[in-house]
Amino acid sequence: MRVLIIGGSGLVGGNIHQLFQEEQPFWNICSTHRNYATAHTVAFDPCTSMEEWPTYITSIDWNVIIHTGALTHVDRCETEPELSYLQTVVSTQNLVAFANQKNSRFIYISTDYVFDGTCGPYDEAAPVKPLNIYGQHKLLAEKLVAEGCDEQGYLIIRITNVYGNEERGKNYVLRTIGQIKEGVSNFSAPFDQYATPINATDIARAILLLINGMKKGVYHLASTDYLSRVQLLQRISIALNIPIKVSAVATNELNQPAARPLKGGLFAQRFLMEFPDFKFSNLDDFLRK
Repeated sequence: MRVLIIGGSGLVGGNIHQLFQEEQPFWNICSTHRNYATAHTVAFDPCTSMEEWPTYITSIDWNVIIHTGALTHVDRCETEPELSYLQTVVSTQNLVAFANQKNSRFIYISTDYVFDGTCGPYDEAAPVKPLNIYGQHKLLAEKLVAEGCDEQGYLIIRITNVYGNEERGKNYVLRTIGQIKEGVSNFSAPFDQYATPINATDIARAILLLINGMKKGVYHLASTDYLSRVQLLQRISIALNIPIKVSAVATNELNQPAARPLKGGLFAQRFLMEFPDFKFSNLDDFLRK
């Protein structure tokens, strides 16, 4: 099996790379980066035209292409919509065309921000209605995948509030753990934004099952946690046994450029129906480690 992971230096892509190498040592896995280089990635920018792509990408007939890359800074997407469109929509358009050329299965990583956050957590049948540029562009990319992939099939994997081990340690949970250990004791967080945090390793485990099971279509992945940011901070504090003060604020008080879905999150109904023995870890499991 030849697998190309776009965005392999990030949280999700990096965990997919690591787990696939451990679980499928005979697979040929290539992971790429745009800006942040790691020891296991090669430079590649899918936003450029295919004529500019390096031969170490174009010369191989990939069985599976996994696109984890996008501009994920939600407020920056709102203030720089052209950049968001380039990195999220154009990159997907280019990679879908490449996947068709190579007869590759295509896996796209999406988000619960394609929903408006009025009645989450959401299952796969829920109507989409993004509130901000980030969600709009992720939904556009989803449509490119669903309408553009040939008979080899596609997977759209929606996730949210991802945490886990990563080289840069920039995800919210790891950053917060580091800040608390460094002595920061005062935090502020919205009390009215709810989501379903998920460990990136679980995402990788689930995608491996979906690949090997030859699954197609849209899947939501989510753990059993359903937390506000205030509750998440409290759980981290308890696990570290270090008291902190959390000032709870309403989302509209933050005056962020991009609107946020409040009652968001995902329900992994389809995945768990098809893989009933799969056990998602939760935030406490991660914090204990």
